[in-house]
Amino acid sequence: MKRLIIACLLVALVVISCSLIWPERFAINAPVAHLLWGRGGGTPDAVTLEARFHPPAGFGVQLWAEELPNVRWMKPTPLGNLLVSLPRAGEIKLVRGDEDGDSRADGVDDLLDGLNRPHGIELVGDWLYVAETDAIGRIRFDDATRTVSGPFERILTGLPGGGNHWSRTIRLGPDGWLYLSVGSSCNVCDEEDDRRAAILRLRPDGSSVETYATGLRNSVGFDWRPGTPQLFATDNGRDLLGDDFPPCELNRIVEGGFYGWPIANGDRIADPDFGAGQAERIAASIPPEHAFRAHNAPLGITFVRGARAPRAYRGAALVALHGSWNRTHKDGYKVVSLHWQPDGSIVERDFLSGFLMDEDVIGRPVDVVEAADGAFFVSDDYAGVIYRVAQGAANTAHATHRRAALSSDPLAAIPAAERGASSRRGEALWSEHACAGCHVAEQAAQGVVVRTLGGLASHYDVAALVSYLKTPIPPMPIVPLDEQAQRDVAVYLLSRFP
Repeated sequence: MKRLIIACLLVALVVISCSLIWPERFAINAPVAHLLWGRGGGTPDAVTLEARFHPPAGFGVQLWAEELPNVRWMKPTPLGNLLVSLPRAGEIKLVRGDEDGDSRADGVDDLLDGLNRPHGIELVGDWLYVAETDAIGRIRFDDATRTVSGPFERILTGLPGGGNHWSRTIRLGPDGWLYLSVGSSCNVCDEEDDRRAAILRLRPDGSSVETYATGLRNSVGFDWRPGTPQLFATDNGRDLLGDDFPPCELNRIVEGGFYGWPIANGDRIADPDFGAGQAERIAASIPPEHAFRAHNAPLGITFVRGARAPRAYRGAALVALHGSWNRTHKDGYKVVSLHWQPDGSIVERDFLSGFLMDEDVIGRPVDVVEAADGAFFVSDDYAGVIYRVAQGAANTAHATHRRAALSSDPLAAIPAAERGASSRRGEALWSEHACAGCHVAEQAAQGVVVRTLGGLASHYDVAALVSYLKTPIPPMPIVPLDEQAQRDVAVYLLSRFP
């Protein structure tokens, strides 16, 4: 007991010392399991749901579907189903609507698997479009039978993949073109491929690809304002400049527009690393229409269109704030509503909060969409669930089914000789890609924020760690490895950092 008390005091001393002497701009404060391992805390129970979540007056929150690890993007179908992407699993699933009246999805069906980090989803006629990290594909979809048919046809390949921002979002515009967001490969840099940090546009058959707007570091979500041709996109500001700068952004996207990254942040403020000598380009860049708080990480956005929505929300936009990691105190972790005023200004209000309370996180909202019945769905890649927010509903949760604990030795089933050979190959890859520079304090360069590893066996088996390596949580970049190499790295990591 004495040793335990001493150890706790030493840990506390280290934390306090770091908070006092470590530069604010290098701060890491996020759900550690999610940041390092891509795993959250599981589905909140009924008591937590009731106590924590705060929807607008007259609304309630219901747990709609669970056990959807790393669930990201959503697309409602005309018949009340919900298409969802699970990038880490390489899958697209269909969440059935509620036909039995129990205020819960009737089940989850498998539609597609074996995809390369699928993220964005769109429906165009009877085609289901999927944006993978390096391609766009489509397949025939029948909403009535909840099935796909025929081959998955990749209509556009060779997109720049990997890097810090691997997700791709696709939407059909009112002009009949498909729009595609491609995030930057880095925190801040000069991109070698001018299709990154941009929104592209193409025909539904994959032809006539063109760059529509640039200087957008990571515009994961975008939508068109009802009754106008105006396209708005969220954008994540860069990291490592302190708690309160730069702001994340809502931009009104125009064809040919340049939005500042990497030379400017916020309202045309020169970037300290890339802004020198760029005064003319900075002056010509387009400032944001609305500034979110720094590091809030706005992702999904949807404008409220339905006639069943309360009058106060019609024409407003709902935005999912995924939440900060590069702040001394967490911020974001909620869904907000944006309301346009007669003078053109935008007022931001909380719509669904409670994911974050007193530095404790139970969820990270990713996407928000509107259903035909006037309800709103919110995906949460931390808890692996989808919530339904609706007028008149009560805050309810159903029984949860938590993942069984992993074996104390996730490598036990691998023969010793095979394990050793795989671990040695993984160690060579670890060295080749200089992984220690980010994960081992004594080998990190000055200024690098070290993310130490440890306790991997309590969170991962080999398959789960391979899955994480395919779609890591930013700021960790995707390392270009084939699946065997990923398996070797996983074996090595589980051997070294169990």
